[in-house]
Amino acid sequence: MKAVSISEFNADPIARDVAAPTPGGGEVLVDVEFASVNGMDAMTWAGYIEGMMPYQLPITLGRDFSGTVSALGAGVDGLAVGDPVFGMLMSMPLHEGTFAESIAVPTWGLTKRPDGLDAKSAGALALAGTAAKTAIDALAPTTGQTVLIVGATGGVGAIAIQLAKSQGATVIATAATPDEVAFVRDLGADETVDYRGDLAAAVSALYPDGVDAVLHAAGDGVTLADLVAPGGRFASTLGVGPDQLAGRGIEATVVMAIPNSETLAALAAAAGDGTLRVPIGNTYPLEQVAQALKDFASGTVGKVAVAVR
Repeated sequence: MKAVSISEFNADPIARDVAAPTPGGGEVLVDVEFASVNGMDAMTWAGYIEGMMPYQLPITLGRDFSGTVSALGAGVDGLAVGDPVFGMLMSMPLHEGTFAESIAVPTWGLTKRPDGLDAKSAGALALAGTAAKTAIDALAPTTGQTVLIVGATGGVGAIAIQLAKSQGATVIATAATPDEVAFVRDLGADETVDYRGDLAAAVSALYPDGVDAVLHAAGDGVTLADLVAPGGRFASTLGVGPDQLAGRGIEATVVMAIPNSETLAALAAAAGDGTLRVPIGNTYPLEQVAQALKDFASGTVGKVAVAVR
């Protein structure tokens, strides 16, 4: 089968012929149809994972996936060959990935894909959706509260806008160009601020007493935390948490995008009934993953999908 991997950091990923995996106990084999590019892939490709997490070269990139169950490991219940599924692969050390024609996945890392959720959207949902839902659950906005989403045009931010709006929040989203402003407003953002200038000053001009909550998915988290009103909440997908923000009188959470069947099922239900959209900007074939990563690193609006088959 084909898989796209790196044998050294900062080198272009290459499609290689590798042996197909065999599902172990509690795992299923999935024939992958779509995957997507995430920040984790860019970090791995650039070598930032060195010293942070275990890995084994070559590393097949990709975390998200959608596809079809093609074989069952021992002890698997509730799934059958032919079931459409989606989810996220979290194997350690980093070695296996979803930019591959087939993957072995523990059942806790996937769920069935409902009829209303197309395969491409599902293949771009699990990681960004899990991060966004975990962040918004931590921020817990109520009707009328203000939530600043920094990194709003990316995959996590785009989903977080919708989740925050579904809870009645007033959403301030970062956006620079007219296309970006239109993008975040179409997803439900009430106000926008330009991240290219003095973002803190722009937000303070709108809300001099501070905002109720901040989702930090880009930018300087410590500076952004100063925009939170006393007693407010701050959630970071980039590792800024209580240790860095002590003494500010706010509740801070480091968001870890760890999937489980319950979270994935909730995201699937929302996406399946149209409550949640997965905005995809560009789609690349498996052989063009190197270009997809470069375009992602230079800045994209929405998710970047990879068509594996």
